[in-house]
This record gives sequence, structure tokens and C-alpha cells, in this order.
Amino acid sequence: MAGETRGYDVRVTWDQDDGGTVHVEGMPDLRVAKPRDEGSTPELYTPEHLFVAAATVCFMNSFIYFTQRMHIEFKSFECSATGILEQVDRSFEVTRISTKSHLVIESENLRQKSERALELGAKYCFVANSMKCQVTHENEIVVK
Repeated sequence: MAGETRGYDVRVTWDQDDGGTVHVEGMPDLRVAKPRDEGSTPELYTPEHLFVAAATVCFMNSFIYFTQRMHIEFKSFECSATGILEQVDRSFEVTRISTKSHLVIESENLRQKSERALELGAKYCFVANSMKCQVTHENEIVVK
């Protein structure tokens, strides 16, 4: 992607109530709402969820990219994340995102390379690099 520029188009339509729909051409629509504590429909995604998910998915994608380049085979990968929304001055900001990943590998021989792939995945996650909040990663590697 060096020197390359890409655009990502989305359209949001309001549903005349407490939420709306995100439209991306060629993809399923995604129903969204305001935060739950503001009385929205509890089963809909909020901007806060999507913000944290964007950083988490990008980390996973970057990690997988590096495992492929480094020829690392793994059994499973899972990552959970928590974003902290705080009042800063007169507004609110997500001030940090903490991720916890769980990686299962077949052999202890893959541990060092797997740790490096996780480090590189975090370092080159362009979504997290574009955010002004702190993004931290806690990684657990298990041999099974």
C-alpha cells in the first residue's frame, strides 16, 4: 500500500427515531443507534462499539498479515477489547482502548515468531495509529 491512497465511502440515514442505518455499497446494511445510556435500542451498535471494533479488527488483520509473511501457522486467535469513554473538558473522548488477545499455537518453537507478529500487528495497525487515544495490547500465547 506504500504511496497508495484509498477512499472508503459510507452513507448513514436517520430512522426518524433513535438510530439509523450505515450503508456501504455491496455490503449488508448495519443498524446503529446512540449510546444505550441515552435510551437507545439496546441491541444496536453504537459509534463507541464501532470505534473500538475498528481498532480491534485492524489489529487482527495486521497480525494475520504478518503471520502469513512470516509463515506462522496458528490454531486460533481471539481478541477482546475495551474502550474507555471519559469526559475531557466539555466533551467526551475515548481516551484508551485495551485489547487482550489469545493466540493458540501448535509448538513452543513458534512462540518467538508469534510474539513478533503480534508486536508488528500492533505497530502497523493504521486504524489505531490514526486515533488520538492510547491503544494497548496484552497478548497471551498458548501451546496446544
